[in-house]
Amino acid sequence: MSTKTTKIDRLAELTAQRESTAGASLWTEALRRLRSSKMALIGGVIIAVFIVLAIIGPWIAPHNPIQQWRGEVFLNQNIFVGSRSENWLGLDHLGRDQFSRMLVGARQTLLVGIVATLLGFTAGALIGGLSGAALAFGGKIGRRIDTVVMRFIDMVLALPSLLLAVSIAAILGQSLTTVMIAVGVAQIPIFARLLRGSMLAQSNSDYVLAARSLGVRRRRIVTAHVLPNSLGPVIVQSTLALATAIIEAAALSYLGLGNPDAAQPEWGVMLVQAQPYFDHAPMMALYPALGIIITALGFTLLGEAMREALDPKLRS
Repeated sequence: MSTKTTKIDRLAELTAQRESTAGASLWTEALRRLRSSKMALIGGVIIAVFIVLAIIGPWIAPHNPIQQWRGEVFLNQNIFVGSRSENWLGLDHLGRDQFSRMLVGARQTLLVGIVATLLGFTAGALIGGLSGAALAFGGKIGRRIDTVVMRFIDMVLALPSLLLAVSIAAILGQSLTTVMIAVGVAQIPIFARLLRGSMLAQSNSDYVLAARSLGVRRRRIVTAHVLPNSLGPVIVQSTLALATAIIEAAALSYLGLGNPDAAQPEWGVMLVQAQPYFDHAPMMALYPALGIIITALGFTLLGEAMREALDPKLRS
């Protein structure tokens, strides 16, 4: 079994565990540890700043992000405009204000990450939920259904997510919608296997056995009890998936599979546009690259902090 699959299954088991000290629930202890985690604090601050800038960026941008300051940038002479009072981050290769484009591009980057993650979460939860319910409560036929579905999911999960996203984007063609779909589809196997494992862990809980003994219908046990209690690790994974989605969306834009409208600011597009001028104006590439790295770091730190807070073996 691959390392990726092992980590997913381990996260799925966490919500079925219970703390034995002071009668505190796993979620209460996890929240307490999360509040005292410096990693969660740093990640939360980064994410909060990113979201605020993405929301208000177009209104606080000092200049129009597509307006060109003509007569100041000369590509044939390798003359570029760096930081100055009018343009805090300088001008790009077409004489557009870099600071304004960074602010406006944050919203596009956040939109791609959220939509792609929601797509992966929704489709993955649907597949994983049906497979987990079939295995736990569907008898012999349910086990066969789960075997077929999970073997297919395992095959897809064995592929690198970026390679899968590139393949899908290449088939669908260049567009912003294609990027969202490609990145979202690459996330589906992770969410599917995670929810399925979490539901299996919950299906052996005391409350499920009690409901069965009382004659509660299987459908109600799944929808009203097992499924709601199984979503915890999936929500944790969604924060990590957001970081991956932002990075992979930037990678697709860098490979020329992103938004065909190059005038629309987006950090991945800005990065690829700056590549030919890296020798003479490296800051053009540095600003969007730092934006992508720091934002992905924020989601990763918060996601890892949530995962460690849920795992009693990892707490200090």
